[in-house]
Amino acid sequence: MTSEKRMAPHHTALKHLVPRRPAVAVTAVALLLPLAGCGGDAEAGDGSTVTVTVGYQSKTINTVTAGTLLRSLGYFEKQLNALGDGRTYKVNWQDYATGAPITAQMTAGKIDIGSMGDFPLLINAARGKQLNRLTRLVSVTGYNLRGGLNTIVTAPDSKLASLKDLRGKKVSTSIGSAADGTLVRALQRAGIDPQDGIEKLNQQPAVGASALSAGSADALSQFVAWPGLLAFQGKAKALYDGAELNLPTFHGVTARQDFAKKRPAVLEAFLTAQSQATDYLHDHPVAASEKVAKATGLPAEVVHLYNGGHGIATFGLALKPRLISALKKDVAVLKSAKLVGDIDVDAFVDDRYVKRALGTSAYGEQLAAVPPAAVSEVWTKGAAETRTFNSPSSLLRYVAGHKDSVRAAYVPDTTTGTLWFADKAVWVADGDALRPFVTASGARAYTAEHEGARTLPYAEALARAAAAPESS
Repeated sequence: MTSEKRMAPHHTALKHLVPRRPAVAVTAVALLLPLAGCGGDAEAGDGSTVTVTVGYQSKTINTVTAGTLLRSLGYFEKQLNALGDGRTYKVNWQDYATGAPITAQMTAGKIDIGSMGDFPLLINAARGKQLNRLTRLVSVTGYNLRGGLNTIVTAPDSKLASLKDLRGKKVSTSIGSAADGTLVRALQRAGIDPQDGIEKLNQQPAVGASALSAGSADALSQFVAWPGLLAFQGKAKALYDGAELNLPTFHGVTARQDFAKKRPAVLEAFLTAQSQATDYLHDHPVAASEKVAKATGLPAEVVHLYNGGHGIATFGLALKPRLISALKKDVAVLKSAKLVGDIDVDAFVDDRYVKRALGTSAYGEQLAAVPPAAVSEVWTKGAAETRTFNSPSSLLRYVAGHKDSVRAAYVPDTTTGTLWFADKAVWVADGDALRPFVTASGARAYTAEHEGARTLPYAEALARAAAAPESS
């Protein structure tokens, strides 16, 4: 099978054609309430001029191919200009912190195309049906087949050692988000009632991050890029890796059905542009990370953790059956929280536009593509490309000998494969091997099953790697 990180849909036509609004605080619960004055289409114009409104989340960086990166590259505007239908097109980009306000604006007829995570997508579907403003899931952006895009973190000096320690604690999350879904499922597996077993704080990511730092929250469950950002800044450590659930999580693109029917060529132009942005990310991962960092203010090292060539997120447009199956399982979680009723996921998914945009053959290739195996990776200062290593021990040996030139070093969790910063990982010495883990609980589980294995500080892991023979 083809590796999706490196497999990009190459269409001759595409290659020739192409080379903030403030965040609104709207909770998922509020989306279930009737909207007053739901009038007007987002698509505006006098007939010869058409404005297309796109809602995106700049800091939710595994949507960049339909948002931040796509906007910075200008591909959508170029595709619209190439339509040749006699109209002038303008794109109104609206930036939000979460998917909830995008849904509110879409069902009010004020946004044509939006991108958001899997749980918000379901609320989008439910809300659209409730208000008879139907929306459709038309493509995927970034995904992780194990669920590694969501992480639960605690303060760096927290005494909480495992998920079970969250019982009775204050946990910040954004209710109705994919990160909330990870929290609910993880707590259930740990034998904790997700409603009564903890004190859940419904907060936007930035507010939750501040609450964690201030000590008013014991833990934070959030989606990309917040866990990696806080860990990089030394403001948090990972308590639970969402990939432990081994359930896919993804973000996708949704469009208003009436808009798609009225302007199918415009929607296909958007998806063609998304495909081009995906090609760019695959072909120029370091440059893409730098572009997204510049547009969002996020450290490029954090962007690359998720979106790099071997990052936590895999990018592709195809509506893979495995992702849709996971979406159907998500409905039960939202129903138990009384955020949605029954949802017809099959009716919500509409792949006809992306198939036309990519072409049947390229779409089939994307459906069959699989994520690449996780590898250790170093980004050196000033480099336009990263270096990969065949083992975490080899990476540590390199880092030990090039400390002044290393910008960032990434290693995959030994059990889940989730990429993490080497200096933030929990390291285990197992004979001659050095094995990294995202969480201390993951490292403890490993040492319990491997006689003689022990955890050790990062500095000691570096020293051991430097002293080891090249073949180890």
